[in-house]
This record gives sequence, C-alpha cells and structure tokens, in this order.
Amino acid sequence: MTRAERLTALLERLVENGRIDVEQTADHFGVSAATIRRDLDHLADQQLLSRTHGGAVPNATSYDLPIRYKSTNRAEAKTRIAQRAVEMLWPGCTVAMNGGTTTVEIARAIPTSAPLRGGVTVVTNAINIATELTVRPFIKIVVCGGVARPQSYELVGSLASETLSQLTPDLCFLGATGIDADAGVSTNDEAEAAINRIMVTRAKQAFVVVDATKFGEVGFSRICHLSEVTAVLTDTDADPDQVKRMRASGVEVILA
Repeated sequence: MTRAERLTALLERLVENGRIDVEQTADHFGVSAATIRRDLDHLADQQLLSRTHGGAVPNATSYDLPIRYKSTNRAEAKTRIAQRAVEMLWPGCTVAMNGGTTTVEIARAIPTSAPLRGGVTVVTNAINIATELTVRPFIKIVVCGGVARPQSYELVGSLASETLSQLTPDLCFLGATGIDADAGVSTNDEAEAAINRIMVTRAKQAFVVVDATKFGEVGFSRICHLSEVTAVLTDTDADPDQVKRMRASGVEVILA
C-alpha cells in the first residue's frame, strides 16, 4: 500500500469508526506507530481531522469525507462481495441495508442486474444509499425517519426504530465496523447498533457483508451475535482462523 492509499484508508477508517487509535491502526496497516503519527499530523495540517492524545477524531470538515474521498481501499474485494450479494436478490424482493462502504457498493450494483429490473424494494436508514437509488424507476425506496449521523449518513433514533420495527424485509445486508468469532458483529456507535439490530431481527434472512479487514475487529457496541444471522459474506482474504472458528460454530461463511 502506498502512502497515498494509506492516507485515504485512514480517512475512511476515521469516518467509519469515529476515531483513530495510533497503536491499533499501526497494527492494522502493518506499519510503525511513528508512521501513523506522521500520517495523522499530515492530515491534521490539511484540516481533515483533529489530533488527540494517542490518535485522532473527525472535525467539521471530516463529515463530508464519504463523498469527497471515494475510497480505493479493498475496492476490488467490495465489488466482488456486492456482485455476490446482488445474485441473492430476485424480482419483487425486499432488501434492507444499513450504511457502510460495502453496502453502498451493493446498492450501486443493483441497477446493473438485468433480472432485478422487474422491480425490487430497498429499505434503508442510509441517506447516501437512498440518493444512489432514488433515480432508478424500477427500485422502490423506503427510508426511515430519524436523526442523521454525519459520519455515516445513517438515520438513527426512535423515529428510525419505529419505522423499521413495522417492516419485514426478505433479506438484510448488514455492514459493520467489526466481526469476530467470539464477540459477534459490532460498530462503534450505540445508536447505529440499535437500528442495525432491528434490521437483523426483522429480516427473514440477514447477511453480514464485510471485507476481510473487518475480521477480528471489535467495535464499541455489539449489533448481534453471529448465531442471529443467516451467513457472513466476505472476500477470500478473510482471516482463515476466524473463518474456521465461525464455521465450526455453525455459521455459514461465503467467500466472494
């Protein structure tokens, strides 16, 4: 990974997680802590984040990073996951999706599927996903109400909960900050976790859609246990030990 790719990946990680820890991030990228500190200082000089003791947090400018930085981090893997996910859909089905870089790729792949032009319904709490699909006449969009989180473009709170709790989608594609054989599926915001949990419980089938970098990661707030989902859809670079342990516990893992 070049430095430019790492800087973009750092910004994506910041937007998704809400914060960056130097030591954990250094381990994640396989570089020294000093390298990550220099990267964060560079991004802070550009006013793209705010440095803290031991890491960084978003600033006001960081909130529009999902639009300004179309991350190339794991782009090919996310595309494969998205294509495999779309193959699970059928004309007339209803699918729920939360926010996240992988679910956005799934949303972008839906209009390219000829069979789905017979019509599908997408239920989402992510404003950016709704924006991506609203212009497609054969896709019905159902967007819950709620309070928008600028880091993820997701709607959260009681209004979102009330809407989603009254729906029963055929499938749910769930993006996450982390997935672990023991800790389950997690994110770093408890409000997002609460909405995502409703999506999982209301859907007839729920698939966790995450790329290999999310394996072994544990966010602040658990969304659900792995036993509560139908399967995990990821790419072939996923940690073999994690995959083996998940399958041993009865969890289906699909490698795209």
